[in-house]
Amino acid sequence: MTTAIIAPELPRNPLARLGWVLADSWTLTLRGLSHWARNPTQILAGLAFPILMVLLFGGIFGSGMQVEGGGDYMDFLMPGMFVMSMAFGIGETMAGVTADASKGVTDRFRSMPMSAASVVIGQSIVNMLYSTVVLMILVGCGAIAGWSWSDGFMQALGAFALLLLLRFALLWVGIYLGLIIKTPEAASAVYTLLFPLGIVANTFASPEMMPGWLATIAEWNPLSSTAHATRELFGNPGVGGTSWIAEHAMLMSFVWPLAIFAVFFPLAVRKYRSLSR
Repeated sequence: MTTAIIAPELPRNPLARLGWVLADSWTLTLRGLSHWARNPTQILAGLAFPILMVLLFGGIFGSGMQVEGGGDYMDFLMPGMFVMSMAFGIGETMAGVTADASKGVTDRFRSMPMSAASVVIGQSIVNMLYSTVVLMILVGCGAIAGWSWSDGFMQALGAFALLLLLRFALLWVGIYLGLIIKTPEAASAVYTLLFPLGIVANTFASPEMMPGWLATIAEWNPLSSTAHATRELFGNPGVGGTSWIAEHAMLMSFVWPLAIFAVFFPLAVRKYRSLSR
């Protein structure tokens, strides 16, 4: 027999409601951070993956890759790797949410007097902190491999901000999928679909070097706009293109994440509120 869990009623006073949500979100953020200390192996394994990707594509495949318009492939690759690591956070978020649901943690939260929004907000804060650490490590790996930005520190900060904006939007996709998928095994299967999302883009190769139909898909991939915009801000090669989406990559690097967030944030909160045992 299915028993619905009635979510606690929010305070009527707006300030009291906001304070309740923030307090619960901070508590759940601390819970997520405590998992890092208890499971360092899992965290280190997740951090090792993007490093191995840099070594694989930059060190092994890079010697045979050409950049449209000229330039060093490592300088072209690193912004794409930054974007790829932000996109793969979907799978990490999804796996964490699915694990909580399969262990009954989510049902426990829903039976307690806490804000429904705070559960997903706390999850998002922890994931953003983790993504920031991953990004910093990748920047260090890129610097060791010879990558650098050339257009100034403020432009580089803008590029990093765009990367984290993309990650913030995509983590809500992961939260929503994690609430829909019932088992960790199913989550692992969905995780494999992230490879086409990251590869059919301008992350590893210029769309100009792809077949026409594939180039169109790659150019309109939301990841491509952020990769293109960050290359421009970093002063790295690979900036260009005659299509509308390529010429407006900087604008679309804001539009795509905001559109994704506008769709999946309410879906995630609504799905959490509608869960039942």
